[in-house]
Amino acid sequence: MLNVPKFLRSSLAISALLFSAPLVWAAALAPLEITDQHRQVTASVVQQLSEHHYRDQSLNDDMSSEYLDNYLKTLDPTKSYFFKADIDGFNRHRDRFDDWLAKGNLNEAFEIFDIYRQRLTTRLESVIERLESDEIQYDFTTDDELVVDWEHAEWPQDKKTADELWHRRVKASLLDLVLAGKDLEESKELLRKRYENQLRRVRQQDNDDAFEVVINSLTTLYDPHTNYLSPRTLENFNINMSLSLEGIGAVLQTEDEHTKVMRLVPAGPADKQGELRPADRIVAVGQGEEGEMTDVVGWRLDEVVEQIRGKKDTVVRLEVLPAKAPTDSATKIITITRDKVKLEEQAAKHDVFEVMNGRDRYKIGVIRVPTFYMDFEAYRKRDPNFKSTTRDVHRILQELEKENVDGIVLDLRGNGGGSLQEATTLTDLFIDRGPVVQIRQTNELISRNYQSHSRAAYRGPLVVLIDRLSASASEIFAGAIQDYGRGIIVGTQSFGKGSVQSLVPVDAGQLKLTESKFYRVSGESTQHRGVIPDMTLPSLVNIDDVGESTYDNALPWDKIHAVPHSRYFDIQALLPHLNPLHEQRVKKNPDFIYLREQMALTEKNKDRTVVSLNEKQRRNEQESLEKALLQLENERRKAKGLSLYESYEDIDRVASGDEEEASDGANTEEAANDDEEGDLVSFTALSHSEINPDKDPFLNEAGHILVDFIEQLESMNEQDRDRVANW
Repeated sequence: MLNVPKFLRSSLAISALLFSAPLVWAAALAPLEITDQHRQVTASVVQQLSEHHYRDQSLNDDMSSEYLDNYLKTLDPTKSYFFKADIDGFNRHRDRFDDWLAKGNLNEAFEIFDIYRQRLTTRLESVIERLESDEIQYDFTTDDELVVDWEHAEWPQDKKTADELWHRRVKASLLDLVLAGKDLEESKELLRKRYENQLRRVRQQDNDDAFEVVINSLTTLYDPHTNYLSPRTLENFNINMSLSLEGIGAVLQTEDEHTKVMRLVPAGPADKQGELRPADRIVAVGQGEEGEMTDVVGWRLDEVVEQIRGKKDTVVRLEVLPAKAPTDSATKIITITRDKVKLEEQAAKHDVFEVMNGRDRYKIGVIRVPTFYMDFEAYRKRDPNFKSTTRDVHRILQELEKENVDGIVLDLRGNGGGSLQEATTLTDLFIDRGPVVQIRQTNELISRNYQSHSRAAYRGPLVVLIDRLSASASEIFAGAIQDYGRGIIVGTQSFGKGSVQSLVPVDAGQLKLTESKFYRVSGESTQHRGVIPDMTLPSLVNIDDVGESTYDNALPWDKIHAVPHSRYFDIQALLPHLNPLHEQRVKKNPDFIYLREQMALTEKNKDRTVVSLNEKQRRNEQESLEKALLQLENERRKAKGLSLYESYEDIDRVASGDEEEASDGANTEEAANDDEEGDLVSFTALSHSEINPDKDPFLNEAGHILVDFIEQLESMNEQDRDRVANW
């Protein structure tokens, strides 16, 4: 018998996991050691969560059950390694983890982790062995299917069930690579390297790695932003923060086995390059123009970040599966030159564009605010010319006033937040004295210290443009403008990040702890729900893929007492007139029609719970989807008087600037030239810091809404105008 640790013997004997083919047992892994420091940190974290976390919940038997589910989901989200017999054994302790964790007892939690490591190691070795074997065949002509609805999947009953599942999983991965243009042998080699990399990382795991998984399976039950950072992770965190404006400028997170793009740093290299988008999944990373692409599927997030970040002016290549791409489509290589984000590049910018409404011409000022920034170092040195969002926007307002604009669109799309103080002082430019935001602490004390203190600098018609990536400080500003009735909020539901975290020292490392929550002057929280626009536009990202509501255990939306505040316009009274005009334009706009139909088509394809393992069927599905997407794009182009694409591949080629590689058809060159003048392919890749009304139907529609707003006020008699406008 193998020299297997006692606590592993029964479980390993019950589910001797491997394939029916000849197999070799992985050497038994030594149990990871639990240190006194781990026990002390656990007790300290439990105390901090109990006494200081915003969410008041008891660590009891019910939470113990949730902890076990969360822990198992963290370790094995696709139910690929544990067996039902393992789960049955774990369930015997389902209601005891609360007592154990409160006392710093980690024995059972570490035993689960050790079993997981053994299961994972043995399975990976077996998969690698099968991929190296010439005797194992993968037939893509059968009608096999793979169930990919992991949430509702059952744990494998026995070795035979697990073997069948893994054979289909490997087969599905190989077929995906074949459909992406690789031959079978090349696909097997790539997949083998992927699993070898995973195996190497498993063997490198130590007790601190295990402890972070164990303890964060508890912290994330309180909310997704509360996490324990070990000394090693904290060091990496601090490095990442200091380099947050150097690299490619992307915020990433792990989702199942993929690294997913959450948002782009405004004016960062990825943002300016234009091809990487939120919800894209990174599958490989290459260094330099010609360096080998390293597959990163299944890697830890910090390891992927280490591959992506690098010195200024160096090149990194990302192989991504685009968020809106067909599930089985080929991946895309994006080349980005690393750089440092300069404060001046994140500064507010402005432009003026004209909107025609019948015979009337209106001058619309647009102010783009990519982030809420402040040069704290210059401020501390008492530099009278320190840069800040408010100072820059105030200067821009004065310039726009000289240009006699009829109204202003303030564009907060993609603005992930920043300085709360700047969000407050920016609001001060548009409203007279009054509160801007309420903050409720863990002890339920409510502070209203963030106030507007002076008379508004701009008192004219205003539209605030937001999207799903407008978060935190952006939501505070937009929420205040909406609550005061100061302007019309246009766009899509914002992100919903309305909580505040602080770093709390524990015995070793620190705990990032959610301790307070933002509330608008209306009493409504910005948490989870975000800001709901007065007038909606189609979204470039699926709100089910991006946003606070996509996180497990996110703090809920709620409401507290409102605070007295003024109302400048009765926007709700104006909407019955403004909305029909807006909806009529959006309904007929070729770009918006395309976005809605493309989203519906790709989401329908993405939501499948079963995937065919028949190559012919999959190719037919892929061709059918690409044909439908090509038809949608050409319908849009036809409606705009643009030349048509001849193939689906031409869309990607023109979008990436490779017009010379497009097909030789007569329409392709014309299509490329049309794109230079502006169309959907261009505007979806607009930088968050860029203003280009000619290529941006969202900004143009916001301008039309502003004109409708102005004309509605002008058409009212004095009595009605006084009723809806209370300046």
